[in-house]
Amino acid sequence: MPVKQLPETLINQIAAGEVIERPASAAKELIENAIDAGATRIEIATAGGGKSLMRITDNGCGMDAADLDLAVRRHCTSKISDTLDDIRTLGFRGEALPSIGSVARLTITSRRQGDPEGAQVTVAGGRMSPVRPAAANTGTVVEVRDLFFATPARLKFLKSERAEAAAITEMVKRMAIAFPSVRFVLSGPDRSTLELSATGDDQLARIAQILGPEFRDNAIEIDAEREDVSLNGFAGVPTFNRGNSAHQYAFVNGRPVQDKLILSAIRGAYAETVPSGRYPVAVLSIHLDPAFVDVNVHPAKADVRFRDPGLVRGLIVGAIREALAREGSRASTTGGHGLMRAFRTGTDQPRAPWQADQSPSRPLAEARGFSEGQQAAFDSLTVPSGRTDAPDQPEAISRAENTVLPIPFANHPLGAARAQLHENYIVSQTDDGLVIVDQHAAHERLVFEEMRKALNSGRLASQALLIPEIVDLPEEDCDRLMAHARDLDRFGLAIERFGPGAVAVRETPAMLGEIDAGLLVRDLADEIAEWNTAGGLRSKLENVAATMACHGSVRSGRRLRPEEMNALLRQMEATPGSGQCNHGRPTYIELKLSDIERLFGRS
Repeated sequence: MPVKQLPETLINQIAAGEVIERPASAAKELIENAIDAGATRIEIATAGGGKSLMRITDNGCGMDAADLDLAVRRHCTSKISDTLDDIRTLGFRGEALPSIGSVARLTITSRRQGDPEGAQVTVAGGRMSPVRPAAANTGTVVEVRDLFFATPARLKFLKSERAEAAAITEMVKRMAIAFPSVRFVLSGPDRSTLELSATGDDQLARIAQILGPEFRDNAIEIDAEREDVSLNGFAGVPTFNRGNSAHQYAFVNGRPVQDKLILSAIRGAYAETVPSGRYPVAVLSIHLDPAFVDVNVHPAKADVRFRDPGLVRGLIVGAIREALAREGSRASTTGGHGLMRAFRTGTDQPRAPWQADQSPSRPLAEARGFSEGQQAAFDSLTVPSGRTDAPDQPEAISRAENTVLPIPFANHPLGAARAQLHENYIVSQTDDGLVIVDQHAAHERLVFEEMRKALNSGRLASQALLIPEIVDLPEEDCDRLMAHARDLDRFGLAIERFGPGAVAVRETPAMLGEIDAGLLVRDLADEIAEWNTAGGLRSKLENVAATMACHGSVRSGRRLRPEEMNALLRQMEATPGSGQCNHGRPTYIELKLSDIERLFGRS
């Protein structure tokens, strides 16, 4: 069969298959064009999940008739000239508009500032109509109707209108986080209107619009730099987590990306602090010289390639872990909010059993079910008016003057221990509220951190194999492993080269017990090949340390003396990450006095 050149329309449809996967892809390309044009207000209207209609209106610089004529032709762009090494705009390929026009009915109306009138061009199924004058405001309106009408097979692969509309919403949210100075309005008969007012330089305010006000209360600021690569943004405390990774947003030089390296680094930074199956919330922006990152990896521009991926991954992991350590014992505020929701006011509940048939002559202790001995003990207590403190609590009570002495440690972040409930929960009083601590989870974290320090102090103990295990690997994997042999030996894994395509394992970490040395080495080789790091072994060791810490911590059901409870609180305050246990569950929740007063209708 002879070689022949494909017609322009078919070439555009092939390109559209790569660039325009679904309505959200088309909306993304058009919004990027609006932002590149300097728009400060972008309005998006959709119908039928974007399949029937998408209309993007912006107040950017606009285009004249000559620009419009070229804009709908392939590989015509105003954003790059001779090189791909200095891309500072979101778009640069010159493929989006002709690709959309080849599979849909595309109309672009635009007016450049200062021009007496606007211009309009139409492309339907790849056939372009001549540019003609049109009435228009300054800026551009792009209308896309009947998406994929020219390629009906593609329509069969789209999801429901609701799902496609949701995908557009998620895309708009990502763009809005990246550009807080732009006002976004998303509307249409297939959705509720989403309006995101501009927040200027206040990125956290824009993030709160997207993720909710709770994120503001549970966010830790990230600001780090390494070798001319800067990282900033916000990461949630570990106990503020979600059921999927949809709340992880990453941006490279302002471009929203869904890059595997970045998502893996976020997962690694929270490795031992978030429960299995849960995902941290994070919004991270990476800025570096455009020459050091390749954004021309995929037509959708969602993936990037860094010249030094190990540097970027190390920066992300290190910055998040440093921020978590800086915040110390901080836990999520959602625990307190959940506690508030769990309480119901007394007027909403039936009378308690001890309230039934209770007359004024009936002793309070009897109503509580006390025995005669307990009744006598209860009557003998001298308790200040309005207080029901037991005598073994940390607060000192002066019987002579009927006054309360100052509570020690009350001005500390976690306050002073006041009681132990169900032999597991410590109730602590702070200056402005109360804290409830899970003693087992808290002490488990403290023990784990001590073991972690031991892990960092020197070479871990190892156990020698009677017969070295020979692991066959590709030669390049052997080279990578041997390049990290010294680091692996520090963790108790001793390996040697055994010919060109194998390594010999002579010692394994004693902490891991009996393991499949071959599987461990192969996993390490894969990790080093992908990220040029050898963190997998450390992760395995820390998992073992976490398990040992669980068995070595204060168990539920153990009564603690007041001084033991306070000592635990003070140790938590001094230990990074003590707001969650090794499995990512919260170790304490806090309830402010204002919240308590609201429960009783006092505020």
